[in-house]
Amino acid sequence: MLKIGIFSKLSRISIRMLRYYDENGLLTPGEVDPVTGYRYYHESQLPEAERLMALREMGFGVEAMGAILRAYGDPAALEQFLRVRGEELRAELETVRRRLTLLETTLERVGKDGIIMEYNVTLKELPRRQVASLRAVIPSYWQEGELWQRMMAETAGQSLQMAEPCYSMAIFHDSEYREENVDVEVQMAVKGSYTDTESVRFFTAGPQDIASVTIRGSYQQMNGANQALASWIAANGYEINGPMFNIYHVGPAQTPDEAQWVTEVCMPVGRK
Repeated sequence: MLKIGIFSKLSRISIRMLRYYDENGLLTPGEVDPVTGYRYYHESQLPEAERLMALREMGFGVEAMGAILRAYGDPAALEQFLRVRGEELRAELETVRRRLTLLETTLERVGKDGIIMEYNVTLKELPRRQVASLRAVIPSYWQEGELWQRMMAETAGQSLQMAEPCYSMAIFHDSEYREENVDVEVQMAVKGSYTDTESVRFFTAGPQDIASVTIRGSYQQMNGANQALASWIAANGYEINGPMFNIYHVGPAQTPDEAQWVTEVCMPVGRK
């Protein structure tokens, strides 16, 4: 038998955490002295302690750790736990990556100008055009790429010819920002005649007056562009009269280098 202090050293788990695991039924001492209350562990419990350490390093909480330990005799169940955690970690990694990109972009702009650069707002008309359109509810804004992939897959047999300019855009139809289940339409200008598919519709989009800001680089600049547009629209006697959208002049489809992306953030407007 090992005293709790010795077991702590061998397992590299603090005494405080060993007591916490005991309270939650994850790693119960082999024996507890009924008089002194001292905890003693068997040497054979060291592998169990090592499993707990590994699960903790993966970021599992106490409840999940207990479920996983109970599933150790079931490889399929254990694999499912690990796969789900893997998806959670990938989502967390993407969030951290976006935050880091925003921080680095902001630092770069501050370093060049001493202040955040202003955005230049342009008022213009988006012309009438024939478009291929796919609209669906997707889990989040960051999964917009799935709509483009579906559009390309469903129209692959029709050899679409892109108009010039192509006006590849994403239109955001929700009346408010949503954390999940967002209503997004992807659309691009085409030339020629085509047949609707299961998800893709072909039609003529009418002209629109828009206020727009063009940004180069990461999509993390969207908030600044939106603020600039909202301020300009209010100051110049206009009002927003349709769903906002982005035109991707250069995007992930052309290059993976975020620094080269060119995005036009657009709001349909009309005079008050």
